[in-house]
Formats: sequence, C-alpha cells, structure tokens
Amino acid sequence: MVLGHLLEKKAGMRLYSGSSLDRIKYKHDDPDTELDLKHHLKIKKSLKIEKVKKIKQQRMMSGRTKTKIRLKLHAFGQIFKHLTFVTLTFANIVSDEVAVVVLRKFLDNVKKRSIDFQYLWVAERQTNNKSFEGNIHFHLVTNKYWDIKKHWKYWLALQAKHGIIPRNSEYKPSSAFDVRIISTENPRQLGMYLTKYITKNRSKFDCQVWNCSKKVSALYTAFYTDYRFLEELRRLKGDAIKEIPLEYCNLHIIPIDRSTIRFYDRLEVRNKQVQKLVFKE
Repeated sequence: MVLGHLLEKKAGMRLYSGSSLDRIKYKHDDPDTELDLKHHLKIKKSLKIEKVKKIKQQRMMSGRTKTKIRLKLHAFGQIFKHLTFVTLTFANIVSDEVAVVVLRKFLDNVKKRSIDFQYLWVAERQTNNKSFEGNIHFHLVTNKYWDIKKHWKYWLALQAKHGIIPRNSEYKPSSAFDVRIISTENPRQLGMYLTKYITKNRSKFDCQVWNCSKKVSALYTAFYTDYRFLEELRRLKGDAIKEIPLEYCNLHIIPIDRSTIRFYDRLEVRNKQVQKLVFKE
C-alpha cells in the first residue's frame, strides 16, 4: 500500500507520491505495475505546459523624460559653474546591454578617482557612421576636468576587456572620447548641447536611455510661486512669453536667457543647501 498525495489525474491514470521518492505507484488497468521516479518525471515533463516567455520591451524617451532632463541640466548648470560635454563612442559594433555595462564601469572608475564627480548621460543611435549605423553611443554633461589622453586610453582598454575591439588592430579611434567645455554663464549654450540630442531622440534601446549621479538626481527643478512672478516676467519679455490655454489651466512658455534666468535664483539657493546637507561625499 502506497501512502501519499494525488499528483495527477488524466485519462484514467493516477500518480501517487509516497514517503519514499525512489518508487512511484502507477494505477491503471494493472494496479501492481510500478514505474520508477525517472519515468514519472518524463511523464510530468510531457504534460507540462510551456510558459510563454516574456518579451523584453525596448525603452525610449517619453516627452516627460525629455522635459525632466532639460530641467536637470539647467539646475546642474546653476550649481556647478564649470561643466564639460563628453561624447563616448565604441570602436566596433556593440549591443545595448554590453554598452551600458561598459559605461557604468567607466563612470564608477572615474568616480573612485575624482572628488565630487557628477554627471548626466543620454543614449543615442549613430546615424552618420555607415560602418556602425545604429550603434549606440553616449553623451554626458559632467563637472569634471578631463585628462583626455589618459581617459581616452582607459575608455578603449575597457572596451577591449569586454570584447569590443577595432576591426583593424592598428587603428586607434581618436573620436571615441570627445570633450568640449560648456559655459554655464550662457543658459542657451548649456541647453543647446544635450537638448538637440534629446529632442530628436526617438530611438528604442535594450537598456537605460539616460541616468545621472545622485547629486544631479536630487536637484530641485521647480518651485511654487504666485501670479506676481509671471507679471514681472511679462513686463520684462512682453510678447516673447507665449500663453497656451488648456482644459484646466493656462500654460506659459518663458524663454530662458540671461535676463530671465535670475528669476530662478531661488532654485540655485535651495539646491546648494540640499547639496551641503544631504550629500557629504
């Protein structure tokens, strides 16, 4: 007699598992017939329904994400007066998943060897490079002064470590690590660098499309105010301020330049307080 619990009931067949796992009682026409555990597992496998694999969804920038990045950039430029615009490209074709791993390791290494290293990056597809068309690359805004020769070599070495090597072993892609200085005194220039990549970025990726350091993530990008704020701006800019009526409110589009950026000084004050109190790195 086999004591146990009912496992299957299909087409007159009953399988019982007893206290001993090495033998299974098979009850059908012949109650004395026994099957060993391996045979039972084969039956279970044949009756098992295949699970539908979850299709991994690709990521892309939404309109809300693009707006958030623009606001973070302006706040970033208020806190750190010296910023750099960095473009990181790959020496050969690379998958999105591998590319973002290489980027993270690069940023982690720089963070360990820098004081208060902050950044914001976005992913983009290559369109001008016919050899690697559609290949992923990254644009960054950072608060770091870069030793271009040193970090260019490290960026290529890190790629090689992950199997990303030039098709020609003698070729050293000088454009793989490109750095430009950003003047944060001019809000238009700061917004110009990443905004043009953000606005037209409709590509889909198998990885994150953007990210930033902790301090940049913590930056305030909005504040509450009364109607006097808008009245002062209207006296200054007049018809340059566009008003769009919506269902429950009116949206005012205010141009950001040297004359209007001072109205957002309260954000700068607030963000400097947060940086000192919360993040003591």
